Amino acid sequence: MALPFYQKSHQHYDLSYRDKDLRTTVSHYQQEKKHSAIYTHGSAAYTSRSSAAHRQESEAFSQVAASSQQQASHYSLGAEVSRKATSAYDYGYSHGLTGSSLLLEDYSSSLSPKTKRAKHSLQSGEEKENLPGNYMVPIYSGRQVHVSGITDTEEERIKEAAAYIAQRNLLASEEEIRTSKQLTRSKRSAVSKQATSTLEQEETFEKSREATIREKADLLSLRKTLEETQAYHGKLNEDHLLHAPEFIIKPRSHTVWEKESVKLHCSVAGWPEPRVTWYKNQVPINVHANPGKYIIESRYGMHTLEINTCDFEDTAQYRASAMNVKGELSAYASVVVKRYKGEFDDLHFHARAASRPLSFAVTPYGYASKFEIHFDDKFDVSFGREGETMSLGCRVVITPEIKHFQPEIQWYRNGAPVSPSKWVQTQWSGDRATLTFSHLNKEDEGLYMICVRMGEYSEQYGAYVFVRDADAEIEGAPAAPLDVESLEANKDYIIISWKQPAVDGGSPVLGYFIDKCEVGTDSWSQCNDTPVKFARFPVTGLIEGRSYIFRVRAVNKNGIGLPSRVSEPVAALDPAEKARLKSRPSAPWTGQIIVTEEEPSAGIVPGPPTDLSVTEATRSYVVLSWKPPGQRGHEGIMYFVEKCDAGTENWQRVNTELPVKSPRFALFDLAEGKSYRFRVRCSNSAGVGEPSEATEATIVGDKLDIPQAPGKVVPSRNTDTSVVLSWEESKDAKELVGYYIEASVVGSGMWEPCNNNPVKGTRFTCHGLTTGQSYIFRVRAVNAAGLSDYSQDSEAIQVKAAIAAPSPPCDITCLESFRDSMVLGWKQPDKSGGAEITGYYVNYREVTDGVPGPWREANVKAVSEEAYKISKLKENVVYQFQVAAMNIAGLGAPSAVSQCFKCEEWTIAVPGPPHSLRYSEVRKSSLVLQWKPPVQSGRTPVTGYFVDLKEATAKDDQWRGLNKAAIKNTYLKVQGLQEGVSYVFRVRAVNQAGVGKPSDLAGPVVAETRPGTKEVVVNVDDDGIISLNFECDQMTPNSEFTWSKDYVRTEDSPRVDVESKGKKTKLTFKDPGMDDLGLYSCDVTDTDGIASSYLIDEDELKRLLALSQEHKFPTVPAKSELAVEILEKGQVRFWMQAEKLSGNAKVNYIFNDKEIFEGPKYKMHIDRNTGIIEMFMEKLQDEDEGTYTFQIQDGKATGHSTLVLIGDVYKKLQKEAEFQRQEWIRKQGPHFAEYLSWEVTGECNVLLKCKVANIKKETNIVWYKDEREISVDEKHDFKDGICTLLITEFSKKDAGFYEVILKDDRGKDKSRLKLVDEAFQELMTEVCRKIALSASDLKIQSTAEGIRLYSFVTYYLDDLKVNWSHNGTGIKYTDRVKSGVTGEQIWLQINEPTPNDKGKYIMELFDGKTGHQRMVDLSGQAYEEAYAEFQRLKQAAIAEKNRARVLGGLPDVVTIQEGKALNLTCSVWGDPVPEVSWLKNERPLASDDHCNLRFEAGKTAYFTISGVSTADSGKYGLVVKNKYGSETSDFTVSVFIPEEEARTAAAAPQKGAPKGAPKSK
Repeated sequence: MALPFYQKSHQHYDLSYRDKDLRTTVSHYQQEKKHSAIYTHGSAAYTSRSSAAHRQESEAFSQVAASSQQQASHYSLGAEVSRKATSAYDYGYSHGLTGSSLLLEDYSSSLSPKTKRAKHSLQSGEEKENLPGNYMVPIYSGRQVHVSGITDTEEERIKEAAAYIAQRNLLASEEEIRTSKQLTRSKRSAVSKQATSTLEQEETFEKSREATIREKADLLSLRKTLEETQAYHGKLNEDHLLHAPEFIIKPRSHTVWEKESVKLHCSVAGWPEPRVTWYKNQVPINVHANPGKYIIESRYGMHTLEINTCDFEDTAQYRASAMNVKGELSAYASVVVKRYKGEFDDLHFHARAASRPLSFAVTPYGYASKFEIHFDDKFDVSFGREGETMSLGCRVVITPEIKHFQPEIQWYRNGAPVSPSKWVQTQWSGDRATLTFSHLNKEDEGLYMICVRMGEYSEQYGAYVFVRDADAEIEGAPAAPLDVESLEANKDYIIISWKQPAVDGGSPVLGYFIDKCEVGTDSWSQCNDTPVKFARFPVTGLIEGRSYIFRVRAVNKNGIGLPSRVSEPVAALDPAEKARLKSRPSAPWTGQIIVTEEEPSAGIVPGPPTDLSVTEATRSYVVLSWKPPGQRGHEGIMYFVEKCDAGTENWQRVNTELPVKSPRFALFDLAEGKSYRFRVRCSNSAGVGEPSEATEATIVGDKLDIPQAPGKVVPSRNTDTSVVLSWEESKDAKELVGYYIEASVVGSGMWEPCNNNPVKGTRFTCHGLTTGQSYIFRVRAVNAAGLSDYSQDSEAIQVKAAIAAPSPPCDITCLESFRDSMVLGWKQPDKSGGAEITGYYVNYREVTDGVPGPWREANVKAVSEEAYKISKLKENVVYQFQVAAMNIAGLGAPSAVSQCFKCEEWTIAVPGPPHSLRYSEVRKSSLVLQWKPPVQSGRTPVTGYFVDLKEATAKDDQWRGLNKAAIKNTYLKVQGLQEGVSYVFRVRAVNQAGVGKPSDLAGPVVAETRPGTKEVVVNVDDDGIISLNFECDQMTPNSEFTWSKDYVRTEDSPRVDVESKGKKTKLTFKDPGMDDLGLYSCDVTDTDGIASSYLIDEDELKRLLALSQEHKFPTVPAKSELAVEILEKGQVRFWMQAEKLSGNAKVNYIFNDKEIFEGPKYKMHIDRNTGIIEMFMEKLQDEDEGTYTFQIQDGKATGHSTLVLIGDVYKKLQKEAEFQRQEWIRKQGPHFAEYLSWEVTGECNVLLKCKVANIKKETNIVWYKDEREISVDEKHDFKDGICTLLITEFSKKDAGFYEVILKDDRGKDKSRLKLVDEAFQELMTEVCRKIALSASDLKIQSTAEGIRLYSFVTYYLDDLKVNWSHNGTGIKYTDRVKSGVTGEQIWLQINEPTPNDKGKYIMELFDGKTGHQRMVDLSGQAYEEAYAEFQRLKQAAIAEKNRARVLGGLPDVVTIQEGKALNLTCSVWGDPVPEVSWLKNERPLASDDHCNLRFEAGKTAYFTISGVSTADSGKYGLVVKNKYGSETSDFTVSVFIPEEEARTAAAAPQKGAPKGAPKSK
């Protein structure tokens, strides 16, 4: 931390360590050190952890002193040591080092007596010679950087745990302590002798100080008397008396025993009398923060600090700071508090957290007698919405200003200090304080106060901030809850609480969902499956030692609302473990280290827990709490929770799987309304202990009732946009969180929340209301159980500012004094109370010898001016006065009592001071200052005024005049101000005798233009009437407009009329002329100085009169100026449009300063209804280049418009006209309305099309590709005007130049389309895209080889790239996995599938620009079914392949002669080898000598009959059969006898002979 400015610029900072007092302190310190082995042990414990370090204790102590000196000179050293210590802890944790080795390395580096770099010194050479050579007094600043609680990141939590382990290792062993004691005893004698000699020197020095005190006291008394006498006569220069503070007696250092008291004394000289402030470790001592601990007294120049009942925490460096306007001086002393042997307090040893802030402000009490603090550019009541940013700020003006010193700025919300965080940041720029919300939340709603402290003086200002709900993502969903925080945390669960939102979305909230997220991750998980209605919930399932954040969401029938703001991180740790982590050893420690040993207690079964109770019970859960058993051994214990129904002894263990590690537990899934009892058992490695005493019967249900509705609601007026609401509190409400207020416009039926953060108390101011609107209000209470019913609606109230009595006047001064009367002046009140001030009442009283008398009334009737002459006073008598203002609401509070004025005749010749200064029309660079003439003009009349200004913080010698020559007006518009700077003003009157005394100051006022400021606007209407207009949006119901000319009201002026209506006012000039020159201003009463002015000088009057004349004699306004356009046939149209034309309007057409008339070349037309004036030309020729003008005459009004067509402009227009003419000619025959283009159809074909017009039956259309005619199958009928050419299955062979020609007897037109290179590629991309889009969903097909995934497309092109992926990874094609295309089918074949082939398959078709995907999930049931079908088909294929069959060799029919041998052979196949059998006439046929049947080699079957006979005829069959199937091959054997055949042949003709024979006659 940087040093305060006054310690950097004065030499006393280092000198105070090296004077005689501190050398005395050193001797005392060494003397006491001999008698206290405890402190030696403590120092050794903090300085070193090795035996070598103990032997060098004296050197180590010197190192500590030198380190403390450096810490005082360069205050950042303390923080550096702490950072090194933390790093050492982290290093030891990660490398397994002990605490002693860590501390030895750390302190040996940070407290080394040999500095690596020379430090800047502020001592002179003589002072350095007086320095002690071997040691310095240790200065204990107590400023060590520490971390408390559980931090947000895992790394910091590990460091924190490591630091805790290192702290436990700080306790040295008993052997090391004994060694340190022996070293201490060996040094006592030498130190004792040195201390005795130092004490003798101290006694001599004290005697000299007593004499010095007396001398200084006499000197001060003499100087005081001399100063009072000289100041009374006004003849002495005050600067000759001033001198900086000087310590006559400096405070001495002390070493005391614990529980004793100590006093530090000092005496200071200086003028003005210095103000002494006491500091402890550079922090101001606040006697009110610790009543009775410190007593600070200042009597007769002696300043005393008494510290009562000293304890170890009082060991510190104390500083007495003396300060006045000439400078500051400090003196230092150290207090060391020792403790008797054996009185070791463990809490003090572990109390590492510093009680002082890391930065502090020093109060400059001696710089000024009083500081005045003002707030400018103040923030007002603000409205924001969740998620938005907002900034509150104000400018702080402090007078007088002390260079290089900044005030203490503190922001408060609802009375609690606001600390910077990720949600809110504070900033102080030197003169402006800002509070910025980077992300508004409803938790940020409240009353914000800024407190500015300067020494003993402070001021504060505040305004309310309202935060509206963010828009719901789901319509009708409830708003987000707020104030999510942890109520209780341990190893097993954390209880989370929140506040219910004010807005339920139109339907009741059904409950809340709680989400958790581990710190360091962004993964949120929901903690409860069903919504909970109670606004507290224990979250379980946490990992011990890890930190979590939480959020809550509300749900109703419409859906789930937005989540709340996340909570602060909280760790799942046992509370006792947290306390150990938070504790830190305080340095230096002077207690005794006591090492004890406990008897080993391994194997002890823990006893029963104690004090078991139900701490919380709701319908959703029950929380149990107990204390660990006294008998449990060294090892950790865990707990088992048991329950049983009330009235039974059937105990059931609740946590059977996971034992509880902390003495808290939350039970869920209990039956609502049912009674239970609970008990707990302890367990460790030795076993499970006895159960605790059971709890009383507990009924599951909400113990906390929803509060009753609040009582009567009473609204009252406040401002024109707010209403103060009060109500009766809810009766018998428990754990009340606050109240929600809603407002509704009378008759609307729509209720809106007035606050989104519950308010405490029974009074609230509702802001943001519409002025003049009537509202009704209702209130409901809220606690953790829910929201109460609404209160009864309040009575309707109209939003209107309340009228109150005015505030007190200020700055009473004596304007003129006579023998028996005095003229008083004062400033009007800052607040009028909402009504015009009707008068003032003055009281006065006599002051005799400083004792005031009773008050008397000076006037019975109220006076209207800010000045009053009080008569019948006594000459040469001193009086005091006070003034009170009055309006229709009553008499306000009286002003502060004025200073004493003596009633005596003033005989000065110069004028008195002007009075009643006021400023208005404040802008960023100007303002208007007004005043009233002095009551006393002097010997001659007042001839003018001088106006002076200076910055509010500037000194009195920096006044500068605004006018070199005196002005006669009683007002001045001040120009050239700097925006944002605060100014004060004064006025001096002048007459022939000279310049009088200045007036009282006006201001301070900041030069700025406030938002919404409007100015007076001058207007001249259509009738030429000149008026000044002003509008104000910030009027109150009692506000009025007042017009002034040269700041004199114009109420009765015969030259102007004033008309005011609503928020607007108008001053109209009846007959404007030179008499109306002046500065016109408009003021709005009952506002914060809203005003504006307008200066009408000679030039402005001339301008306005000219404008008025123009309005009286208007011109023809043009709606559009003269323009030109090309028509369809290439015609040229010149046209313009007037705002309006009467029936008598005439137009003259001018070309190159010559009038042209209608004829063959020019056609003119006027449409008086629309005001359009036109002129047409058939064709533009070269001689038509030039300037065209239309002159309009409509009654008295005239107008004209000109168009210049010269050079490139004319040539371009001429070319465009010719093009349009040619286009018109082309369109007279068949032509293309739309030229040739292409599109891809849904069937993925390419369609070339064009749109034709002016077609008839004889019109022919011919298509060409690459200049070759394309034959078209069908003839175009042109009915729809579209000509098309369809190209199916478009591919690279179709690339080329396509052309289509239209022609008939009227002419021809053609259109050409290029389909090569980039154009062809673009078309192919679209074709591929259409093909890809036509792809069907992937289907699964099983085959005998495996599983096939396939999709059909309209047709396939090689340009369409196909990629397959499996579970997001591209497939590498192998013999087992193949991809291909068959016709329109795109497939992926997976042969012999395995479980590894399960998953999601994606087919991506890439068209050249975009990929199109089709996906199928080959897993689960789909895979099982496909795999089963594959197995079935595979087995069927195997069976078909290996089944028994007859391959061939047997004829169908065998015809053989009797007696012949029949031999048949056939081939047979089957695996395994089939069985062969023969049939005859479907009966089994066995092999014998006649019929030999053989089957050889498993392949060939033989059928042999040695000599056939007719008996062998018949139907034979060969049957082959194996396990895969059987087959039968049939053949027929027919045996014939030759003789029978011959006879049959011979008999056949005979039988037929009679048929052929002739008939007999």
